[in-house]
Amino acid sequence: MKHYDVICIGTGPAGQKGAIQAAKLGRTVAVIEKNPVVGGAQVNTGTIPSKALREAVITLTGADKRNLLGASYRAKKDVTVADLVGFSQQIIRHEWELIGSQFERNHIDLIWGHARFVGPHEIEVDGKEGPERYTADSFLISVGTRPARPDHIPFNEHTIITSDELVQLDKIPRTMIVVGGGVIGSEYACIMATLGVRVTLVEGRHQVLGFLDQEIAGAFQFFMRQKGITLRLGEKVESIAEIETDEPEGGMGRGSRSNKAVEARLESGKKLRADVLLYSVGRQGVCGQLGLENVGIEYDDRERLKVNDHYQTNVPHVYAAGDVIGFPALASTSMEQGRRAICHALGVCDVRNYNTELFPYGIYAVPEISMVGKTEEQLTDEGIPYESGIAHYREIARAKLLGDELGMMKMLIHQETHHILGVHVIGAEATELIHIGQAVMALGGTAEFFIDNVFNFPTLAECYKVAAYNGLNKLNHV
Repeated sequence: MKHYDVICIGTGPAGQKGAIQAAKLGRTVAVIEKNPVVGGAQVNTGTIPSKALREAVITLTGADKRNLLGASYRAKKDVTVADLVGFSQQIIRHEWELIGSQFERNHIDLIWGHARFVGPHEIEVDGKEGPERYTADSFLISVGTRPARPDHIPFNEHTIITSDELVQLDKIPRTMIVVGGGVIGSEYACIMATLGVRVTLVEGRHQVLGFLDQEIAGAFQFFMRQKGITLRLGEKVESIAEIETDEPEGGMGRGSRSNKAVEARLESGKKLRADVLLYSVGRQGVCGQLGLENVGIEYDDRERLKVNDHYQTNVPHVYAAGDVIGFPALASTSMEQGRRAICHALGVCDVRNYNTELFPYGIYAVPEISMVGKTEEQLTDEGIPYESGIAHYREIARAKLLGDELGMMKMLIHQETHHILGVHVIGAEATELIHIGQAVMALGGTAEFFIDNVFNFPTLAECYKVAAYNGLNKLNHV
């Protein structure tokens, strides 16, 4: 029975970074992966595939160049599933190779199989050669989550699917219903609409992406409608079923016919019909398969683990990080959580605490959205006096060069101290642009920083200077 200083369960972003951190500290490390490839949902079904699909769709359709080259411009007339899959697989294979190389360079043992605790310091891995047992001083549970699949939804992996199956469709549908207006549902709705699919999005709340600043969310909903997406807000799905239909086949670029469709009945009495329905309402943990009862670790009804500020479960030598612990469930935060958990487990005390309010959020819809800090609604509820500074992309030369004249940045400035309270961006490169505001906020900077410093021209970063002038001019009544 082999012993390690640290065993990480799962090779997603938390497990990767946790394992590498332990190895850099000179410890013996093993990572266990139950799937046939490394990377977890980040590489194989979630973050990377969805973003690769987005980039492929935008590039192949030429959607990002139409403001410059005309509304009818297309880089490729007929985009096929093969085009999209080929683009995505290049990125995914690169990530597999990169992760494997990092493990090998850092002398991390990669063990394939399903892990299950059989004791406080012992696990059993059911691999191809049969079960083997390993022991460790510390464990990091980083098994992630999977899309929620309620029993009353008749999933079939072809017409009624989750986001895991979307990237594996064998043809591009003509029409699609998306149930759920969260990050995943909104991203895929925009991606498919950009591809030319007629999309209807159903969301029980009266706004998609309810955590966004309302002005940004309103602008995003306008963009969605401009893409031809039908928004059914404030609506709930009563039932979903696959039905027989005599309509023409649903896939683009095929000559055959198909008599299968999906019908969604709403509580309001409406009936929606489409070739494919994407169900994207929440995610579910997988902790029930880990034998945690043998260690005395409890999990909630969605199989998520509760941890303290050091990412320890109720059993001190067993840590957890990433989506398995719930909010904020981002690949970026998962990486840092995994690293910090291992640092604490190994007694590294010079890891600074970070301000969780400064986590940047990135939504890779079309257009991109990103935010850091407070929204206008939060500041109002908290009684914090602020002013907003706005920079419209139409004022920025770089945005014109990129073909985006509709984006905008909003900077929220404290009325008295001029500290930056929040930055919200919708438009090209929003997820890159946000980090400038994040850094200035983390270092206690004010709006004057942007006034007094020089930015390369032409760049989108110029938005910060324009927004700062706009906000300070309002405060100075000029």
